[in-house]
Parts: sequence; structure tokens; C-alpha cells
Amino acid sequence: MTTSTPVEPYTIPITVRADDIDELGHVNNVVYLRWVQEAAIAHWRALATPEQQAAIAWVVARHEIDYKHAAKLGDALTARTWVGVASRRTFERHTEILRVDGKRLARARTLWVPIDFRTGKVLDADADVRARFSVGEGA
Repeated sequence: MTTSTPVEPYTIPITVRADDIDELGHVNNVVYLRWVQEAAIAHWRALATPEQQAAIAWVVARHEIDYKHAAKLGDALTARTWVGVASRRTFERHTEILRVDGKRLARARTLWVPIDFRTGKVLDADADVRARFSVGEGA
């Protein structure tokens, strides 16, 4: 998995909850995907205008995740996320889950598609949305 260099990643703290832990004693893989989505949503809400938030929703077209090290109950974590290349209809988002000591536990690459919040139909993201979130233009 390749990642573009983040210009300014958006970060959120993560609290590992008891119900995140599976029978092997570490955070279940599905929980990492929840954190990836929570980071993406928080980033969108922090930077998008109220008008953009009212008009655009996002759906995932693809997830790729590489698990490097296990997270355990009591670990203090951070999710760092940024958008790489964006086209009118596809935004490549990168997310890293890190322990606060800097150790990378997982990294994800997701492809997000903008949809019309009211109709649910795929739409073209305008130049302002692409400029606000991405590091460059794709095909």
C-alpha cells in the first residue's frame, strides 16, 4: 500500500473500550475500520462548510488496511487522516492508527465517493471541496 505525504493530517484521540477487545485479548480488526470512518467523518465535519455538509454525504467504495501491531485495552491511541489524490468522484483517504508513543499499529487507504445528501446519488465534488481536502487532482 502506498501513501501520499500528508500536508497537514487531521488527528483524533482514540479510547480503546472493553468492547473493542476480542477473544485474543486485542482490538478486533473491525474496530480499526470504525476508527478509520470516525476519523474521516470528524475531518469532514471540522473542515467542510455548513453548506457542503448539508449537501454532500460520503460512502466508501473500497477499504485497504494493513495491521502492523495489536492495540490493547488501556492503550492511548491517535488516528491521523488526510486525503491524497481526489477526482470529481473519488477521494483517496489515508489513515494511520498510532499509539501515543508513535508506534504505527495500522494504516488504511480508503476510497470515498461523494453523494447527494438528499437523493443518495453520486455527484461531482466541486473544486472547493477538492482543494479543501486533497493534495492533488486525479484522473
